[in-house]
Amino acid sequence: MTGNKKAITMKDIPSVERPYERCLQEGPAALSDAELLSVIIRTGSRGESSLALSQKILALNYPREGILGLLHLSLQDFMAVKGVGKVKGIQLLCIGELSRRIWKKEAVRDVMFFREPKTIADYYMEDMRHMEQEHLRAMFLNTKNGLIKDILVSKGTVNASLAEPREIFIEALRCHAVYLILVHNHPSGDPTPSRADCELTSRIKAAGELIGINLIDHIVIGDNEYISFRERGML
Repeated sequence: MTGNKKAITMKDIPSVERPYERCLQEGPAALSDAELLSVIIRTGSRGESSLALSQKILALNYPREGILGLLHLSLQDFMAVKGVGKVKGIQLLCIGELSRRIWKKEAVRDVMFFREPKTIADYYMEDMRHMEQEHLRAMFLNTKNGLIKDILVSKGTVNASLAEPREIFIEALRCHAVYLILVHNHPSGDPTPSRADCELTSRIKAAGELIGINLIDHIVIGDNEYISFRERGML
């Protein structure tokens, strides 16, 4: 009877098809995305294995296909899948966040200084290119272009980001920054600076010159591409 159905566990799946056994024998690289995910979420729902549930999660297709969805989807999105409750939904959110942090640590591991636009873009690319709203970040650097800290200045709408120079330079003075770099994303994937981007850059540059904290670049992050105001001669 359907009312007696229980969640299918890995033990119910033939051993040759179990992700755990395959991982032990062949290593994690041999597993598909769905198999890797099923190992992490561990159990499925009533009458459904964790592998089948993982395949449903990866098929959500919004706004990115497959595992990229883990970087985009909300708790409510995950819980809309039959068999995903609050606990599994939180697990899935944490997988996405953990992957961001691992990538960022790896990207900066051998980077001591932020002198080149590509270095800056690479540092933020995976974190910011998936965002569905514009986020503006400010990087505060010392005399050797070493990163003192970075902050989220503003979180805007899909096509606009609002920021006041005052808030940026209060923090810059607080951490004794010498240089400043702005970084923001375009959710459309096209990093071409807008008129508002150019106006904001001019305002921040002028304000920085007054107090001796130079704006040395503004990086606009798109989908696996970027534009540097400095490289384009726009600063």
